[in-house]
Amino acid sequence: MEKIWLKHYDYFVPKSIRYPEIPLYQILELTCVRYDDSVATIFFDQKMTYGQLRDQVRRFSAALRSMGVRKGDRVAIMLPNSPQFIISYYAVLEAGATVVNISPLHVERELEYEFNDSGSETLIYLDLFDARIQAVKDKTPLKRLIVSSITDYMESPAPPSVPKSHDTYHLKEVINEASPDLPVEDIDPREDLAALQYTGGTTGLPKGVMLTHYNLVVNAFQCMFWAKEFVERGKDVYLDVIPFFHSYGQTVGMNTAILNAAAMVLIPQFEINMMLQAIQKYRPNFFPGVPTLYVAILNHPDALKYGVDKIRLCNSGSAPLPVEVHRKFSRISGGIFAEGYGLSEASPVTHSNPIIGMKKVGSIGIPFPDTEAKIVDVETGEQELGFNEPGELIIRGPQVMKGYWNKPEETAQTLRDGWLYTGDICTVDEDGYFYVVDRKKDMIIAGGFNIYPREVDEVLFEHPKVQEAVTVGIPDEYRGETVKCYVVLKPGEQATEEEIIAWCRERLAAYKVPRMVEFRESLPKSMVGKVLRRALREEEMARRQKES
Repeated sequence: MEKIWLKHYDYFVPKSIRYPEIPLYQILELTCVRYDDSVATIFFDQKMTYGQLRDQVRRFSAALRSMGVRKGDRVAIMLPNSPQFIISYYAVLEAGATVVNISPLHVERELEYEFNDSGSETLIYLDLFDARIQAVKDKTPLKRLIVSSITDYMESPAPPSVPKSHDTYHLKEVINEASPDLPVEDIDPREDLAALQYTGGTTGLPKGVMLTHYNLVVNAFQCMFWAKEFVERGKDVYLDVIPFFHSYGQTVGMNTAILNAAAMVLIPQFEINMMLQAIQKYRPNFFPGVPTLYVAILNHPDALKYGVDKIRLCNSGSAPLPVEVHRKFSRISGGIFAEGYGLSEASPVTHSNPIIGMKKVGSIGIPFPDTEAKIVDVETGEQELGFNEPGELIIRGPQVMKGYWNKPEETAQTLRDGWLYTGDICTVDEDGYFYVVDRKKDMIIAGGFNIYPREVDEVLFEHPKVQEAVTVGIPDEYRGETVKCYVVLKPGEQATEEEIIAWCRERLAAYKVPRMVEFRESLPKSMVGKVLRRALREEEMARRQKES
């Protein structure tokens, strides 16, 4: 397929950018040169300036080194969106160590695996999670625990509920007692790791994605340039609901915000009313979100009263955005709505619809600057396909990971000849806009036909009674697999299985129509709001095994 050059491309972003080869923590230093007095964080009405944030980072970095943290060590962070997350993240980097982002939702088995796999000897966490930490601590390399209270940076802080001991420290106390005078470590941005970002583990055990300082610096600059027509350094306000421990929140919600000297309104846990009140009070102009957040807003009866329509730029990532959700939200929002795409292995952002220029509903847009993308056949991964032919999306660019932590075989399978094989089935049109069809591993093969669950999901979302829906392939003796959908109805609505199936039959080929419909009050989701298809599939398998 001949290379596509977009005639409008130059209007909104340069094709090539010279990125600074600096350690990631230095973007905070760069911002403080001019915006030392600008607001950095807003957390339960308490504000912290960039100068104050930098002081806390420097002190904590010195404290970590005094405790024995050395260059190359892995330091796990298990915190919600809060000032202490940002302070910990940048302090670990300044100490020369590598951040291991841990989801606060992890159960003991998952915690034990990630602590052991990463070799983390230090953990920074919230006291609310202590029972789980104590249950696995002795089975892991953990040597030192640094505990924070959620109130540490609120108006009336209270000490953590976990007592201090020879290996347990209180975050705020060690910061207050430290002097930020220790020398910084010499870091090679292209080689040294900034973060180990564990994937969701949709197949097998989670893998630690090795992201260098350069990977993450580049992606933050790419995001900033992408939205350069909307960036007002020192004046922007980000609504940060997406968790920072997730790759999307880490880069788009935190690192890019700091590079832009933006004020970050930090929401530690998604709750629709808390989020809407923050929108009303602080008037954010940028809202990086995920489909489930936009669905929640659409289904809130008073969303417009809180000023949702005043947000200038909304960006959706992490999971495919149903077309119907995009259309409905665009109708109530007065700003620009742009869907993008990324994955942890690429820091994570690789594509987005242009902020200024042509946008296509249902598309993930075009590649970021200095990012190449193409569609290849699923079987060999070697033949480039033509326009509108579904195949695997592969990517090459400066934000692509170094590899998987201690997993050379998986690295060799995913990184081939400089290209990242994403595992996503996509198409590209004549204008160079890419579309996600589905995950390669989520594809349903029923009676020899390939069925992409997202196509069925889109039809379900168009039903006027449906609030949320997801489609899963389950074993079938005759067809190999068959289609089952899980549906959450809007409040007050009622529907039957036959009604939903009939709706789909009018809009889909016969082999794609769901054979079963299960109504639920909610769907299982990850912390970032992605519906967990695998959890539903495993639940179905367990039920069948029990019945047999």
